[in-house]
Amino acid sequence: MKYIFSSLLLLAGITSFGQSTKTINQSGNPIFKGWYADPEAAIFNNKYWVYPTYSAKYKEQVFLDAFSSDDLTNWKKHEHILDTSAVKWANKAMWAPAIVQKDKKYYLFFGANDIQSDNEVGGIGVAVSDKPEGPFKDHLGKPLVDKFHNGAQPIDQFVFKDKDGQYYLIYGGWKHCNIAKLNNDFTGFVPFEDGKIFKEITPDKYVEGPYMFIRNGKYYFMWSEGGWTGPDYSVAYAVGDSPFGPFKRVAKILEQDASIARGAGHHSVIFNEKKNKYYIVYHRRPLTETDGNHRETCIDEMKFDADGKILPVKITNEGVKAEKVK
Repeated sequence: MKYIFSSLLLLAGITSFGQSTKTINQSGNPIFKGWYADPEAAIFNNKYWVYPTYSAKYKEQVFLDAFSSDDLTNWKKHEHILDTSAVKWANKAMWAPAIVQKDKKYYLFFGANDIQSDNEVGGIGVAVSDKPEGPFKDHLGKPLVDKFHNGAQPIDQFVFKDKDGQYYLIYGGWKHCNIAKLNNDFTGFVPFEDGKIFKEITPDKYVEGPYMFIRNGKYYFMWSEGGWTGPDYSVAYAVGDSPFGPFKRVAKILEQDASIARGAGHHSVIFNEKKNKYYIVYHRRPLTETDGNHRETCIDEMKFDADGKILPVKITNEGVKAEKVK
């Protein structure tokens, strides 16, 4: 009877963790239904994963969902992989997750509470799980970053793994971006040689949403600029020789298309190493919507020219073709 009951639960789309899953058969953009923004994309166990912000009013942003796919076109929803019941210090504005796998654990970094000063509780937190679909639990019982350093609001976190295996936290809103060296168990930071914890690496026109990757030995640093509710929201990039730059802005490569959607920005990147393909995962606002929170998650291919410059991305309704990880 035990095995029959377990099978019935799986057929109903309910996991043993109390979460529900649902397969979404959908091709094209958006890649799944619902208002979701700030997507973090990753590849785990030969599956594509997307971890977005639930795009709603602050008081309703008390949980995070995740989505997984074998082929970039059919997505499975994993509901409430983390919520404020597991993070006692968080009560609203749970934003912009970033995730890494390390030592057989999955670490989910997130912003919460949208603090406006050092006198408020909130900032960047860390949650941990044995599986990419969670459930995740609070790793520290308090924020990892709970103060403003170099003028950067503690939001929009990204975790970058360098070639030597060192992990860095890159984050920041309010037009400032910091980088900090994470310690081995992600419970804090290791000071730089000059004793500082947070170094500013803000490029020209930076607003929020940092992302970094390495290609052909160069460090590509990307970010969002403009206002998140406005038509000028977009993604630009710079290239440097280290994760510290200096980063000189090269160009804008993702922006709205008046015939497709508005406010394209706050992205991440998937690199399919086996197929040597790059994809940009981002949010945008449908032409029919005026509510700032009505944002949806989309994906399009990202290409480079012979000199290694990122070509402007054409946002589409078609999205990308089905592509397995291997």
